[in-house]
Order: sequence, then C-alpha cells, then structure tokens
Amino acid sequence: MGIAMGVNLIPAPQMPDLWTAPAQVSSTEKRLPRWLKLEIPEAWVRFLLAIVGLTLAFGAAMFSTVSRESGNLWATLIFASLALLLATIVGLTTVPYLARRVATSRVRDAVDYDVTPVGIIYVVTVLLIGIAALNTGNNLLYIIVAAMLAAVLISGIASAAMLRDLEVELRLPDHVFAGTAFSGAIVLRNRRRWAPAFSISVLALKKERASKHWQWTPAKFSFPPGRPAEKQWLQIPDRQLRRVSKALPPPGIFQGAAYFPYVPAKNELTADLELRFDRRGRYQQDKLGVATRFPFAFLRKTRRVALAREIIVYPSVEPADEFFQMLPLITGEFESFTRGRGSDLYRIREYMPEDSARHVDWKATAKSGSLKVREFSREDDRKLRIVFDNPPPGVVPEAAYESAVTLAASLAWHFAAENTTLSFAVPDLNRVNDVYDFLSYLALVEPRASASPIEGIDICDEYNIILTSRPRASIPTVLWTCSYFVFMEGHL
Repeated sequence: MGIAMGVNLIPAPQMPDLWTAPAQVSSTEKRLPRWLKLEIPEAWVRFLLAIVGLTLAFGAAMFSTVSRESGNLWATLIFASLALLLATIVGLTTVPYLARRVATSRVRDAVDYDVTPVGIIYVVTVLLIGIAALNTGNNLLYIIVAAMLAAVLISGIASAAMLRDLEVELRLPDHVFAGTAFSGAIVLRNRRRWAPAFSISVLALKKERASKHWQWTPAKFSFPPGRPAEKQWLQIPDRQLRRVSKALPPPGIFQGAAYFPYVPAKNELTADLELRFDRRGRYQQDKLGVATRFPFAFLRKTRRVALAREIIVYPSVEPADEFFQMLPLITGEFESFTRGRGSDLYRIREYMPEDSARHVDWKATAKSGSLKVREFSREDDRKLRIVFDNPPPGVVPEAAYESAVTLAASLAWHFAAENTTLSFAVPDLNRVNDVYDFLSYLALVEPRASASPIEGIDICDEYNIILTSRPRASIPTVLWTCSYFVFMEGHL
C-alpha cells in the first residue's frame, strides 16, 4: 500500500481509450435479452406441457392397439379414451394460446378463439362417439364422427367470413366531465358488397396487466468506489441484469359490449352507449374486439380491430359543500373590487371629497341629513383570474390535492357562465383564456416542482382567486388586496 500511495496515478479522463472501450458482447448474450424481454418462458412451459401430453396420448394409443390385438376389451377402451382425452386437452388449452402469440406482418388482424360451453359439450360428444366407433368398428359411427367434425370446420370458416371487412368506430362528445354520465355510440360498418353479417358483438378487450421482466441495463465498474468520476483509476463498461417494471397503459374508454344481430351489406348500424368516468385523466382505446359465435356457437371467434381513440376527462364541476361555502365570500369580494362608475347601482355611501356632485343621491341625503352619493359597478371591468399554483410532490395529501383540482374546475365553470372576463394562470404555461384549455390542464395535472405563476402577478389589474399551498408569509403583499386565497391544506 505504501508503494501505491507514492505513485502519481493518472485520473480516468486522461487515460487512453483502453479502459473506456466497450466490451465485446457474445452472440449468446445478445440473444438472451431478447428472449427475456419477450417473456418466452411461459410460452415454453405451455409448449413443453403440450409435447408431454401428446407423447402420453401417443403411448396410450399404442397400448390400446396392443390390448386390442391381445383381445383385452376393457384395456383397449381405457387406453383409447385416455389417448383421445389427452389430445383434446392439449388442443383446447395449448394450441389457441400458442396461436395467439404468433404475430407476422402478413396477418392483417389477430384472431382469438374461445371454446364455449356448447362447444365443450359438442367435443365431448364427438369423443364418446369416436371411442364407440373405434371399439365397435361400426362404419355408421365413423360417418357420424366425420360429419360432426365437418360441422366444426364449417363453423370456423363461416365465423371467419362473418368477421371479414367489418369496421368499428367509437363516437364520443368533445367535452366529458368526471362523475357525469354522457352518451356515446359504437358504429359497426359492413364493407362487404353482398354478404350481410350475423350475430356480431363489439366488446372491450382485456387491458395488459402490469408485469416485470428482466432486462440488461448499462453500468460501469469503477475503482476505487465512492470517488468522483474524474478521480477514479478504472472505469470498465459493463451490463447488469435487472428486473424492471412495465408501465400500465391508460385506462380504456369502453368496458362493455354491444350486440348487432344483423348488419346489412354496405351499411352501418349504431348502438347507443351510456358512459361514466369516476376520475379525471386521460383515457385511451387502442383496440376493440369484433366477436361472433355464428353459426353453431361452438367457438367464439374474436378479431382485434385497431382503434386510435383518446379522450380527456375533465374534473367534476358539480358544486360541492366547500364550493357553496366560499362562493358568497368570493362573489362579495369580487364585487367590492369591481365597484366604480357604471350603470348598475352598487351601494349608497357617505360623500367623499373626490366624488362628483352629479352622483349625489338627494333623496337619501334628505332622509339621513348627511350628504350621500351613489356608487355603481363596472360591468365592462369584471375581470377575474383563477390561479392554480401546482405544489411539488409530497407537499399536499392526495385527497386535499384532488379536492383543490375539483374546486378550481368548479369555480372556472361557474364564472364562465357569468358576465365575467376570465383568464387563468398555471405553471409553465402562458396565460390561458379559454375555460376548456384550463379544464384540460386540470384533467392531467399532477404534483410537480415548477415555477409558481404567483411570481408573475405584480399589479392588481384583475381580481384573483389563487389556489396554492405556499406559506402565507411567502405570498407578495400586493396580492392580498386583490385576491382571494384558497390554501390546499384546507384552510381559507
């Protein structure tokens, strides 16, 4: 150690590129992350179980043949039934799952297959008749089994034809508020020239669940650890295998199903929907399912149709108890701020030296014995600015924050319906004058550290309603005379 301390070592930035050159990655390491990202292990488990099941079914079939040649009827029946049962289980559980994971550029739309209860009963019946045909050698039973299997094939072809050339459209209003029911529509359009569509259901597909997978992430091995980068002796690029979470997509818009018993050729039908969103935010519908059980209801075949639809749900503007408590106070202070010369009488007060004589109310003066003047409100100067001072994360509890967002939306919606010139101030944005732009901001806002819009208000040219979590001592003095403050902690 004494020798090492006496040597004048060169810092890492001045060293040659020998230490900073990326390490060579083998072909095996290049392939491994791809397998991990695709989450193949589950598919491999299904595939290996299918191989084991088919192997056991083949072995049972071989034992059935041997038992038949030896004249053992019960052993033949048992092994033949076991072989058919194993093959059926593999076909119903593994083959559709593996088929759904196949994705090629030549496949236009992905199709899912689900066996219905009727289909299960039908398959069991076919198995029983098939076992009887094998054991008895009756040609009539073989013909019946062949006809029943042909019905399954015809059902698959007919259902595929029903789903071809169908288009789906989701119609929604431009403005949607949380907690309020609204009407929408699903439009199913049949593009085929001659063939109609029967028994079509438009349904919402299951959203992708949150999952974790292993992924290689870049890292550096540095020595000695804990020292600044410019003072480290050794820096070797490396990769580490870490478990990362996959983010959830936004919630879907449509969660139910709409049924169309008959859609004529070159025509479209509309199904009315009643939707309701409980929370504000962004909702997306990237795909819908077009399903049918036509003609025999053995399988439900679902074709996934891409649908790029997005909607912004505004916060609720339904007045709450807190809104009704503070609205008279806000309205009173706002009217007091906007009093002046105009056409609407605001109040009668004592005469001041700066008042004009033409505003003296002689009747009130005669009754009171002192000089009274009339004061009017300025309708053309009713300017109101709503300021939402977004706090950093962790400053305000979630419930108080959502309450403040809802209160801001309710105040904006209320005063937009009045004879008031509205404007809005929010962090990191220019001045907003449209109420829907402000509601869109409130729909997506989350606590975030940003520049406060309060700092940009230096004169009292408008009356302000300020929703903030800042301490009272940090608020500029000029704002106290022309503002109404709503503190997000719940104290006015």
